[in-house]
Amino acid sequence: MSDRATIQSIGRLVPQGARVLDLGCGDGALLDHLQRERGCSGYGIELADENVLACVKRGVNVIQLNLDQGLSIFDDDSFDVVLQIDTLQHLRNAETMLRETARVGKLGIVAFPNFAHWPNRLSIVRGRMPVTKRLPYQWYDTPNIRVGTFKDFEVLATKNRLTILDAFGLQDGHERRFLPNMTASTAVFKFERG
Repeated sequence: MSDRATIQSIGRLVPQGARVLDLGCGDGALLDHLQRERGCSGYGIELADENVLACVKRGVNVIQLNLDQGLSIFDDDSFDVVLQIDTLQHLRNAETMLRETARVGKLGIVAFPNFAHWPNRLSIVRGRMPVTKRLPYQWYDTPNIRVGTFKDFEVLATKNRLTILDAFGLQDGHERRFLPNMTASTAVFKFERG
């Protein structure tokens, strides 16, 4: 997820000058934006060689690490904000990594494809898994090992004693605060330990 409007929407959730850890940072576009526009510092965590190289070229500090191994290299409250933008749905240990996000950061921000978006629901009613701009893969070749909805994350946050500070949907770069579970292809949450 690297379109400008999405980066700006998520960027507004990060306090000015924050120390940031971006889990699954991809090519580093979001962290680069936060450094330039919000005066932030920090690190990206990325596994893919080509993305690590892209981060280095952007001047983004990056650590090559498999997130399924956890965040034991970081102490509690090491960062002001920990980001998981389009990462949670790829992890085998999603709930553990969510708890680690809350442990390592004072604030957490997650964004993931919202499976309850109305076009996805329509595909299911027709008997097919959705293939959309936001979920562009067939069921048999998707890198997403789990799917979730806006409401599912609220339940998971409550189960893990996380306090949701802000929540909205994103659709084509626009924030959706009215019926986001139905009207947005991306769910976005800002939270802290409860």
